[in-house]
Parts: sequence; C-alpha cells; structure tokens
Amino acid sequence: MKKCIYMFILMALSINIYAEGYQVNVQGQKNTAMGHTGTGLLLGTSSIHFNPGALGFMQKELEFSFGGTAVFSKVSYSKTGSNYQAETESPVGTPFYAYAAKKLNKKMVLGIGITTPYGNSLTWNDDWAGRYLIQNISLSAFIVQPTFSYKVSDNFGIGLGAMAVFGAVDLSRALPVEGTQSGQVNMEGSTMAIGFNAGVFFQASGNLSLGLNYRSKVIMKMEGGEADFTVPSSLGGYFPAKNKFDAELPLPANLTLGVGYMPNDKLTLAADLQYVFWDAYKELFFDFETNTALLADSSNPRNYENTLIYRLGAEFKQSKKLTLRAGVYFDESPISEDYLNPETPGMNKVGMSTGGTYMLNKKLALDISLLFIAGLEREARYVPANFGGTYNSQAFLPGMGLTYSF
Repeated sequence: MKKCIYMFILMALSINIYAEGYQVNVQGQKNTAMGHTGTGLLLGTSSIHFNPGALGFMQKELEFSFGGTAVFSKVSYSKTGSNYQAETESPVGTPFYAYAAKKLNKKMVLGIGITTPYGNSLTWNDDWAGRYLIQNISLSAFIVQPTFSYKVSDNFGIGLGAMAVFGAVDLSRALPVEGTQSGQVNMEGSTMAIGFNAGVFFQASGNLSLGLNYRSKVIMKMEGGEADFTVPSSLGGYFPAKNKFDAELPLPANLTLGVGYMPNDKLTLAADLQYVFWDAYKELFFDFETNTALLADSSNPRNYENTLIYRLGAEFKQSKKLTLRAGVYFDESPISEDYLNPETPGMNKVGMSTGGTYMLNKKLALDISLLFIAGLEREARYVPANFGGTYNSQAFLPGMGLTYSF
C-alpha cells in the first residue's frame, strides 16, 4: 500500500506542457485559418513564430498584429467492459499572440513576438473513475521572442529569434489512502527556460516560395514547486502539508518545411510538413524536498515517439478588401498504447479551419479564424496505474485579431 500511494502521486505529476492533447498553435489568425501553415509564406509579423527568415521580406515599414482565440474543448472517457462514462467540464481557454516588427533598412527587420503556444485545461468530476490520476489540471506557458531577420538577396532571407519560455502548472488529484479514507494533493509551480527559433526563406520564382524553420528543444526545470497534501490526520506525518518538489521536462524540438505556390494572382496554396522530436521525452523524474515512508523520489518512463504533422492551406483574394482562407491538417500522437492517460489524453487529430481578412481601411485589417479539431477515438491504457478505456475528444476554436501597418 505504501508503494502504491507514492506511485500514484508521482504519476499525477507526469505533465507534458507540449502534449498534443489540446496544445493548438494559434499564433496568428491568418495561419490558423490556413491549417497552421506559414513556414513557406509571407504573412506578415506572424513569421516571427512560423519562420523568422521570411520576416525580412516584410513590405511595410512598421507592422503590429495581435489577437486571441477561445478554446472550447471536451474529452470523454468510457471504461472498457462496462457502461461507465465520464466527460470533462473544462473552462474556456484563451491563448493570445502579439507581434511587432520594424524595418531597419532595405535588408534588416527587427521584431518581437509574445505567444502562448502551450497550455491546457481539463476538469474531470472529483469522484470520477480516474480521480487518482487527475481531477483537474491547468497548464499555461508564454514565449517572448525578440527576432532579427536579414534579407540576404532579393530571393533569400535568414532569421533568428531567442525564446524566453515562462511556464506554470496547477493540478489536483485524489489520493488513495488506507481503508475508506481519502485525501487530495494540489501541485503548483512555475519556471523559465531559454531556447531559439531559426529559419530560412527562399523565393524560388514569382509564384513559388520555400521555407525551413527550426525551433529548439527547451528544458523546463521546475525548482521549488509547492506540493500541498490534504490527508486524514493519522497520515499527516507521511505527507507534509507544505512540501516542495523539483522536476525536469523537455519541450521537444520542431523542424518544419513549408511550400507556397501561387497559380495565379488571386490564389495561394500552402503545404507544411512538421517533424516533432518527441523522443526527447523518455522519462520524468521527481525530487521531493521532504521524503517519508510513503513519499519517495522516483522516475516515470514515457518513451514518446517522433511524429509528423501534415498541413495544407489555401488563400483566395476575393477583392481588394476581402481575403478568404481555409486549411486542414493531421497531427499524429506520440503516445504509445501503454502510456495513454487522462491528464493530456493523446490521440491522432484532424483539424479543419477557415477564416479571412477584411481591410477596415488602408492601414487596419480585421483577421478572423475558425478551427475545429476532432480527436480520433482511441482505446488504450496507462500501464503504470493499470487504467484503461476509450477516449474521444473535440475542440472548437473561434479567433479574432487586428493587423495595423504603415
């Protein structure tokens, strides 16, 4: 029983801020509306995130863009071999982005971006079947990225950005204790790490463009996180009310190849192939400040696998004022059949998007997007806790932003 108790606690901390559950890259309404493509395109200041090498081709002297998205998500669980079902009641997520870029001269552009590419909120009922794994979880992270782009020639550009990543987590779960007694643990912590984003852009011809972007792996080291245990008084000595913990989690590197093609003056087609280096996430180790007979340090194997994301998008210039967009993508899950858990339930996902831009005047544009994500039904289990079942998920994401340039 003692080993079981601390094993459950450690599993509850197995949080993947970069998990593909509902970590949606809504870093620009134009890009979102085109299936998150953009590595091989010139779409303005969102290139700070999608490909810094393309930023040097910015036509305006100064450009600002900002926007936000509402994330309405739902995950359902069905227990294998029974009629038991559960469903999340998650709060609405609100990721946002803000970019600014200034041309220093004909070849150099300096920019900065603030984005929230990682974050997740899931709330299960307190007494649901998987309460010893998770009851509710809130993950948030934002990146500040100063960026420099240089237009080497009329056809070729390079760019580099430094990423300062700030992350935070807040989760709660039930504790299995002796007899009919129960308890709960709440985990909170925050951290900061550094990475980089680099890209190259090549305008092969008047209607064909290519881009390559690399976002580095970032090691998130959490030190001094707070572990607050609520247990029966008879067990209070085994679970310090205000304990601390350290943990380390890698956010994997990403390599994306993008292509843009204009068959005519009105239509632009885009395709991105994104490779995610998930194999960086092999295990998660926890070091508690105070150990007891029921609370010991431990490591949890993850053994994630590298994956691909396939993205397609299209843009059509309906008129001088109105541009329409649409896109689709397929996102593979890195989680094997033996490690699927309800904290961030991973499954293959299909995303379908649409949107557009309307010019309010010569300098100000309204950007909108609408994205629907369907997680493909998956039956799997989390072997360390012997917890399995069938998961379904879906998310609905309307977004809006403004772009100002002159």
